[in-house]
Amino acid sequence: MTQSPTPQHFANAILEILEETFDTHHGLYLDGGDSMFETLATISADEASRPVSPSCAAIAAQVNHTTYYLDVLVQELETGAELANLDWKAAWTIGPVNEENWTTLVAALRTSADRTMAVLRAKTSWSEDDAFGAVAIAVHTAYHLGEIRRALCTIQNRQ
Repeated sequence: MTQSPTPQHFANAILEILEETFDTHHGLYLDGGDSMFETLATISADEASRPVSPSCAAIAAQVNHTTYYLDVLVQELETGAELANLDWKAAWTIGPVNEENWTTLVAALRTSADRTMAVLRAKTSWSEDDAFGAVAIAVHTAYHLGEIRRALCTIQNRQ
């Protein structure tokens, strides 16, 4: 007999997708070795600082934006309120980074990813807004992983 889906089934699915996006290959949509933190570990500060074109963001800006996005959505999940006075443009405004800056940016993303996972794991009840927020986190983060991987391909081929 098939069990009816529950909010916990939904939460488990989102968490497994995010685990694969951030760290752990489950075979859902990535090849092994393609997760966010596996990818970022292969990128130098110099590579992270180079935009792939004049109209594209550098990988460092992608990482900074993703961190900001996770922080905003997690705070909304925790408070249940839409945040005001957000500065999305500032999340994209980051200049070239040195190795120390790059390490700090990746560590900040790690902190935000871990917090996101903890908040989602701890949720015991889900509103419609919570569900939309969780799906948005998964989809948006996967999108930026793709952008980072595509930029890295372009940057490494230019060398």
